[in-house]
Amino acid sequence: MSMNTTQNYSPNFNVKKRKPNQIKFIIFHYTGMKKESEAIERLTNIDSKVSSHYLIKNNGEIVVMVPDLYEAWHAGASSWKNFKSLNKNSIGIEISNPGHNSNYKKFSKKQIQSIKKLSKFLIKKYKINQKNILGHSDIAPSRKKDPGEKFPWKYLAKFGIGKWHSLPQKTLVENRRKKISIADKKNFYHNLSKIGYSIKRSKKIKKDKFFDFTISAFQRRFRQELINGKIDQECFLISQNLAKKLN
Repeated sequence: MSMNTTQNYSPNFNVKKRKPNQIKFIIFHYTGMKKESEAIERLTNIDSKVSSHYLIKNNGEIVVMVPDLYEAWHAGASSWKNFKSLNKNSIGIEISNPGHNSNYKKFSKKQIQSIKKLSKFLIKKYKINQKNILGHSDIAPSRKKDPGEKFPWKYLAKFGIGKWHSLPQKTLVENRRKKISIADKKNFYHNLSKIGYSIKRSKKIKKDKFFDFTISAFQRRFRQELINGKIDQECFLISQNLAKKLN
C-alpha cells in the first residue's frame, strides 16, 4: 500500500481469494467497545468470528487486519439493492469509537484524515462507485447503528467518499418535523428503495419496528440533527433529492 499502515492480522476470514472486480462496496463501522485494546482483541480473536479489513485507531493509525482480496467477517446479515450478505463484495473499515452504548463520541480529526486517505486509495484501486460507500446501519438497519450520526458523511462527500444531498440548509430546517401526506409517505419508501435500502422486512421483526429502524438508519446517514424514526417533510425532500441523484 502506498500509505503508512501497520499489520495485526485476524484469523477470521474466508480462505478462498476473491477477484478485485468483486469488490464493489466500502462499509464503515465503529468498534462499539469502551477500550481500543478490547476492540483489537475481539477483531483478532478466532472465537469472536468477526473481523474487518482495516481498523482506524484513535490516533489515526491504519491497521491492516485482513488483506483486501479475502472476505472479512464484518457485515453479517445485510442487504443493499440487489446485493445480499455484503461480506462477499465489500471492504470493511472499523473505526475506534465506543459507540452508542458506551458514550458515543465524535471521530477525531486524525481518524477523519485517515478515513479520507484510505477511502480514496480503495476507491481508485477498485473503481468503487460513490453510491456504494455505506455505513453498517445502511445495510443492516434492524441490527446496527454504526458508524452513527456523528460520522462525517457530509464532509466526506466533498471528497467523493459517499453521496450527499444538495438541499440548502434553510429548506431543511423549514421542513423539519412538518407532517407529510399519505401519498408522500408512500413515495418516501419508494425513494428509500431507489437509494438502496431494503424495505422487505424479516418476519421476525414487527412491521412498525422494522420501519422505525430503517427510517432511523436513513436519518443517521442523511439527517443527522434529528434521529426519531419518524418521516417528516424534511426526510421526504432529502429522499427525493437522493433518489434522483443515485439513479
